[in-house]
Amino acid sequence: MYRRFSSTLIDITGIVVTAIAAYFMLASQFIGAAWSRKLPDSFQQFSTIFLSIIIEAIPFVLIGVIIAGCIQIFVTEGQIRRWIPKNRFLAVIMGCVVGAFFPACECGIVPIVRRLVAKGVPLHAAVGFLLTGPLINPIVILSTYMAFGNDGTIAALRMGIGFVDALIIALAISFLFPSNQLKAAAVPDVREHVKRVSLFQQLEEVFKHSIDEFFDMGKYLIIGACIAALMQTYVHTKSLFLFGDGDFGKTIVMMGLAYFLSLCSEADAFIAASLKGLFPISSILAFLVYGPMIDLKNTIMLLSGFRAKFVLVLFVFITFVVFVSVHLTKMMQGGGM
Repeated sequence: MYRRFSSTLIDITGIVVTAIAAYFMLASQFIGAAWSRKLPDSFQQFSTIFLSIIIEAIPFVLIGVIIAGCIQIFVTEGQIRRWIPKNRFLAVIMGCVVGAFFPACECGIVPIVRRLVAKGVPLHAAVGFLLTGPLINPIVILSTYMAFGNDGTIAALRMGIGFVDALIIALAISFLFPSNQLKAAAVPDVREHVKRVSLFQQLEEVFKHSIDEFFDMGKYLIIGACIAALMQTYVHTKSLFLFGDGDFGKTIVMMGLAYFLSLCSEADAFIAASLKGLFPISSILAFLVYGPMIDLKNTIMLLSGFRAKFVLVLFVFITFVVFVSVHLTKMMQGGGM
């Protein structure tokens, strides 16, 4: 009863937020500039940020749900069992390596991971894929290289620290959560029902599953984007310096910004590069590693498919490991970061 009520409430919230977004998009065109000037500047800023997050994320979510639909129809559980190593360490390495070569943002990768876990991929391997996919894929590394003036140092540090952190986190998850942690039971393997039909019918099934996945994920993306826009508009940056302005405090500030700004990992390096004069390199690296692994909007999307306890533990592990790793790297480099 509670789950049905909670799901209905989230559906209604998603519809209301979507309607508000559509209203503001149309209002500027049909009502005119005179009416829009009556709105507070902060509210107009909120609507602009909200829409920019949605527009930025939607293409990647679409790609993600299409891939998830293909996995559901064309990949069987038996095939996954043959592909994934039995050894947990090897499985984690495989998940991290595959993610490193897979261009996806932190939003688009969530439906793929959920579908992979439902198909039988071990949770720890899926977590490795979840963490490295948005963080160290070729597009992200290239954008980081370009953002920092064609200097490969930051890009290399981002890739190295991110990969090691993903290995540590995924291995820890393998010991803490032996089961898949999905909220609902795994979706039955529909390959048996479609393997004798034509390719056109299989593609039709892919399309149907992609639509279902998109509307399931989309409402959480909208809610997350709305909260992120509210944080960016109404929470002053100065209030983040509650933890002080030392190196540790600045690292916490940058990680907080990465979480609440919910930037796309393909573009966050340009924001980080603009802050080089205000923050040390260790804090900049924390921003670059932490944001793609976990942010506000993908936390909400993860909560839609996985148990809250797992998402909370994952959040805590990511936060702790990233914070420690960037400062250990700074110490090993003699404090030069």
